[in-house]
Amino acid sequence: MLVSESVGPSAGAVEALRATVLERLSVRDFRNLRETTLALPPEGIALVGENGQGKTNVLEAIRYLQMLRSFRGAHDQELVSFGASGFHLAARLAGARADSVAAGFERHSKRKKLVVDGVETPRLADALGVFPAVIFAPQDAALVSGGPSLRRRFLDIMLSLTSRSYLASLQRYRTALAQRNAAMREDPAALGSHEQRVAVWEPALAEHGAVLWRARQNWVDRYAAQFSELCAAVGEGGTCRLLYRRSSDSESHDPEAMLRDTLARKRQLDMRHGLTHAGPHRDDLVLSHDGHDLRSYGSAGQQRTAAIVLRLLESATFRAATGCEPIVLLDDPFAELDERRTARILELLCVDGRGQIMLAVPRANDIPAGLTRLERRRIVAGEISMPS
Repeated sequence: MLVSESVGPSAGAVEALRATVLERLSVRDFRNLRETTLALPPEGIALVGENGQGKTNVLEAIRYLQMLRSFRGAHDQELVSFGASGFHLAARLAGARADSVAAGFERHSKRKKLVVDGVETPRLADALGVFPAVIFAPQDAALVSGGPSLRRRFLDIMLSLTSRSYLASLQRYRTALAQRNAAMREDPAALGSHEQRVAVWEPALAEHGAVLWRARQNWVDRYAAQFSELCAAVGEGGTCRLLYRRSSDSESHDPEAMLRDTLARKRQLDMRHGLTHAGPHRDDLVLSHDGHDLRSYGSAGQQRTAAIVLRLLESATFRAATGCEPIVLLDDPFAELDERRTARILELLCVDGRGQIMLAVPRANDIPAGLTRLERRRIVAGEISMPS
């Protein structure tokens, strides 16, 4: 089962948090990592390697064991090393929901096998989110500069990893949405009322969509003030705000009734276009600076700051939901930031040195001053070794 639905410890109880530690990582035939076993100290490591050598693949393997998919959007078949029949990943953990987790994928059958504490799990949800981890990467800027789908995906992944009910409602909502859209594209001359075949999916969309709406809005309500504070702490002048924008135009205060009413009123429009225009799948997480949408008007630096703050809030969400300090995966996220902002971000990330950090950088002199304490490893063509 997934982690508890409770909101977890308050800020005043942060001292009670235990660190999640990845003690050992084993990788076979995952991208260019043919066979790698990595023992990791509690503080973490700095992995040094030129571009294309596989350092991001190591972070991807760790994140895969948390969310059971590639954070880079690759399909499982694309993760298998060239010429291999499949890949296998395994982790030994401390301070997590389980002591071990493993995932295997077979290219021919497209079968994925998941094992938690030595027992194969029949359902994806049973192995999802066994341990908390957050990744910071340069491409995170797209969370702010990109389209609404990227921000919805951010919310959906984070909330699915911390709430079993959210994951279940998300799966059911997507199923009902696909069925309604398919019904709208059917031949109107088919047996039965065409409109009725569309409308039959609306109660499920309203029921499960309301769960998504509430959870997303509650998250924004909880962290909106912290978003503003963290942007200022990183060094962003002006006022940064976070809000949730719904696609529904109903005046009802009941989320389920609101969505049900909107779907009914827009049914004819939807049928003409063959798609559903309103619902959580059309909403947006809006980030602004001094009243201006950061997506359209923010500078590259402002967008990067806001994206890093979103990841900091993701980390806070995992702490609240699990009572654990998440593993921090840093994929050269400071490459375009000045030293002052880098130092502030590291201070926010590494309060009292509680969390394990996996840093990946191209060169040793790219390691920020605040992380020079980390043990170093070198990676060349997928082979990891101690530096000479």
